[in-house]
Amino acid sequence: MTSKPKGNRFGFKDLGIGIGLRTSHYSHIVSKWPKIDWFEILSENYMDTGGRPMYILDQVAERYPVALHGVSMSIGSTDPLNREHLKKLKALADRTKAHWVSDHLCWTGVLGRNTHDLLPMPYTEEALTHTVKRAKQVSQILERPLVLENPSSYVEFAHSSMPEWEFLARLAKEADCGLLLDVNNVYVSSFNHRFDPIEYIDAIPADRVVQYHLAGHTNKGTHIVDTHSDHAIDEVWQLYAHACKKTGRVATLYEWDEDIPTFDVVVAEARKAARFRRGLPL
Repeated sequence: MTSKPKGNRFGFKDLGIGIGLRTSHYSHIVSKWPKIDWFEILSENYMDTGGRPMYILDQVAERYPVALHGVSMSIGSTDPLNREHLKKLKALADRTKAHWVSDHLCWTGVLGRNTHDLLPMPYTEEALTHTVKRAKQVSQILERPLVLENPSSYVEFAHSSMPEWEFLARLAKEADCGLLLDVNNVYVSSFNHRFDPIEYIDAIPADRVVQYHLAGHTNKGTHIVDTHSDHAIDEVWQLYAHACKKTGRVATLYEWDEDIPTFDVVVAEARKAARFRRGLPL
């Protein structure tokens, strides 16, 4: 008999099914206050701004659960941690009462220069030790467990000594951090690098997964680009269903960041996750 998943070790709530807060939907949201479980907030869009964006965010955070998701922490970089960035991030998390704070397992630049891209990590013992130390420091500064997302990637380091899923699993345990499991990213990278996505999912410690990401992508034939610009394909939904059997119901977020349709279209796509969370076919 298969034991029932016990949830994540941090006690983070299953917030249900949500979408990202996007400027193109502001008017719809504040005029209708639609029925949606929660919103994910792109941290950098609000850390150094005021005016209407922050006014909207304050209203949203009063009415819905929110979680912060960033793209600039550069947890894998050799540059010193940007403590000013982390200070602003903590202030935003406190202001919005964010349930958790996440970013990506990647590096975004060197020598203080930001490439504005999520660059792949070398998966080595040295990189693991380095990243574990930095993740622990970030959790201390934020005064909450850091949550890290698996990236999508298009190239790999030839000298990596372990697969990404082993690196991520060990990082989560050794740094005592949570995981944002992006199922679409697993699929994209599995296509680009020719590995088994089921093996990846099965290697991830279920009690570390506090959130899922789902999204659409663009298949170029020889490779897949993680564009977040379409409906998710069946293979990604089936991979999500497999993951849910391991973790139980976990907060799930549908990302749609390019060619963004109406609010109702994005929500309808996100709500497809409900059946898979219950173990039912689409």
